[in-house]
Amino acid sequence: MKGIILAGGAGTRLYPISKIYSKQLTLIYDKPLIYYPLSILMLSGIKEILIISNDETIPHYKKLFGDGSHVGLKIEYIVQKAPNGIAESFILGDKFIGKDNVSLILGDNIFYGKLDFIYNAIKNNEGATIFGYRVNDPERYGIVEFDENGKAISLEEKPKVPKSNFAVPGFYVYNNEVVNISKNLKPSARGELEITDVNIEYLKRGKLKVEKIGRGVAWLDTGTPESLLQASNFFGVIEDRQGLKVACIEEIAFYMDFINKEQFEKVISQIPKSLYRDYLEKVLKND
Repeated sequence: MKGIILAGGAGTRLYPISKIYSKQLTLIYDKPLIYYPLSILMLSGIKEILIISNDETIPHYKKLFGDGSHVGLKIEYIVQKAPNGIAESFILGDKFIGKDNVSLILGDNIFYGKLDFIYNAIKNNEGATIFGYRVNDPERYGIVEFDENGKAISLEEKPKVPKSNFAVPGFYVYNNEVVNISKNLKPSARGELEITDVNIEYLKRGKLKVEKIGRGVAWLDTGTPESLLQASNFFGVIEDRQGLKVACIEEIAFYMDFINKEQFEKVISQIPKSLYRDYLEKVLKND
């Protein structure tokens, strides 16, 4: 299983911040937003990751992560020249994906809590697996409709009259068929290759599985200034109460055995004196 982070988009709702840099570089408490979706892929055991963004932002990601080898990853980068839709990721990433299955997470999506539903989906996926998360404002999202037996029967992108309150979060698990499906899509009315159309195709083929996300899991869609502030406050409280960091990729790499203790020590030694380094040194000491 390979992983893709789509970290592009104009981020117009975050103007004027987005005029200077990508929203995925915006600070969520003590680290850039992109650390959070990256950490989800790492916790899922995915080591080969493609980051897709615009040509102005990719140099910043390269400065943050390099080739990923310091944390046991293999990270590649590719430019999306225009915001042509989420499904274009699989066309741009065709060579990267090769013959493997692939999971895609949007760079502004954060999940927190017991994430076994993600790990199990990756392990057991046979076609496509997406998720349903209950929201109060379904008209803002892609929506999945279920029958009386809990089986998905329809998908619709930002409907004016939603058929359910279950939104589809920005994490998707696919078999290798997703590449050809995406290549055969036609752009929507807004000129994009829609991920909803990919999911509809899997639904038509009888290969779409939708897992409802239960209580106790937070899904944070950080597309507005208000949601960014809420996410920062949320993780600030958690880290302050527990004394444990969320989405600390160096710690995750160590505990997932992507790197050994000696490599972990080397990573720490290359981080400047900071609260972040202090935390990692404490992790190393307590190991």
